[in-house]
Amino acid sequence: MTNPDDRQRILTQTRNLKMAQSAHAYVRGSTVKFCEWLESSSRCKLPEGPSVWICGDCHVGNLGPLADAKGHVVVQIRDLDQTVIGNPAHDLIRLGLSLASAARGSDLPGVTTARILEELVAGYQSALLFETEKDKSHRPKSIQTLLAQSTRRRWQHLAEERLDTVKPTIPLGKRFWALTPTERSALSQMFASDSVKPTLISLRGRAKEDDPIELLDAAYWMKGCSSLGRLRYAAILRIGHGENSSLCLADVKEGVTAAAPRASKVEMPRDNAIRVVTGARALSPNLGQRMMSAKLLGKSVVVRELMPQDLKIEVNRLSREEAMKLARYLAGVVARAHGRQMKASQRRAWRSDLAKNHKASLETPSWLWTSVVELLGLHEAAYLDHCRRFALSEAA
Repeated sequence: MTNPDDRQRILTQTRNLKMAQSAHAYVRGSTVKFCEWLESSSRCKLPEGPSVWICGDCHVGNLGPLADAKGHVVVQIRDLDQTVIGNPAHDLIRLGLSLASAARGSDLPGVTTARILEELVAGYQSALLFETEKDKSHRPKSIQTLLAQSTRRRWQHLAEERLDTVKPTIPLGKRFWALTPTERSALSQMFASDSVKPTLISLRGRAKEDDPIELLDAAYWMKGCSSLGRLRYAAILRIGHGENSSLCLADVKEGVTAAAPRASKVEMPRDNAIRVVTGARALSPNLGQRMMSAKLLGKSVVVRELMPQDLKIEVNRLSREEAMKLARYLAGVVARAHGRQMKASQRRAWRSDLAKNHKASLETPSWLWTSVVELLGLHEAAYLDHCRRFALSEAA
C-alpha cells in the first residue's frame, strides 16, 4: 500500500479500534488526555521534584527488558516519544494510573488498587536511597520470567517475532506495506549519512569506519497505538563485508511535539528527534546508546537498532500479590531513571518531599490517590464515549 491517503485512513481506523478493545488499552493510547489533565487548573496540587528528564508517558507497556550494545539486559523505560525535562511526579501518576487500570481489568477489588499505589510510592522512595544504579529490589516472578526469556533470545527470535520470517526480507501484508520509490531512496540515503552510519558501525566491535551499509529491505510499519499515523518504517541492513558482515533490524519513527508538560525556564532541543534521543540517553542508557536522530523526507526521525533482547511488559490478568510486587518493582525502575540525573542531595530532598504525606503504615499520599482516582473516572467516561463514537460506528 503506497498511497499516503489510504495509509492514513486505515491507520486512523486501526488506532480507534485498538483503543476500543478495553479501558486499559484506552489508557495506554490516551497520552494527550492525561497531559491535558496535568495542565488543568482543577487538579490537585502535586509535589514539585527536581527538573529532570522524565518519560512523560510512563505506563506499564513502556517499560521492559532492554539490551545494551553488548547484550547485557536490564529493565528500563523503552519508549521515550513524550520525554521532556519536567516534574518526576508526573511519571509516578502515569504509572499509578496504568497499574490501577490493569487492576480494574483484572477484576481486583478497590482496596487492592490502594495497596498498589502504596507499594508504588514505597518502591520509588526505596530506590532513591541507593547510591548506585544496581537493581536491589525484589523482582516479581513475571519479571524474572521475562528477563530469562530476554537473555535467551537471538536474531532468529527477533525476526520471527517482528517479521514472521527468519529471512533478511520484510514480508508485505497487514503490518508491513510497500514503499514508494521516493521513500526507499530517502531511507538508503539516510542510513549512509553521517548522522546514522557512524553510530550503527560503532555498535559492532569489529566493524570499520569505511564498512558499507546496505539496505536489504524496508517497508512502512503499521505499529503501536499512539504512533499510528506518523512516519514509521522497518529496515533490514547488512553492515560490513562478507563473512564479517552482520544484519541489523532498524526502527525509524517520526519525532513529533511532546504533549507532556515541561518544566518552565529549562532548555531542551527544539528538534523533536534530538529531544527523544537526549531523553533516552538520560533515562534509559541501554536504549539511548543505540538511538540516533536524522532527517527523512523533510521530517525529524528517530532511528534505533532493535535488539533480540528487547521486550515489553504485558499485563493480562494480575493477582493481588503480583500486582503489588509489580508496582513496587516498576516504581524502582522509574526512580533509578530519575535518580541518576540528580545529585545525592537532590535525591534526599525529593524523597523527603514524597514522604511528607506517606506514613509508616504505607498510607498512599493524598495527591497520588486523588490524582489516580480522578483520572480513572475521566478515562472510563472517555473510553465509553470513544467506543460509542468510533468502534460502534465502524462496526455498523
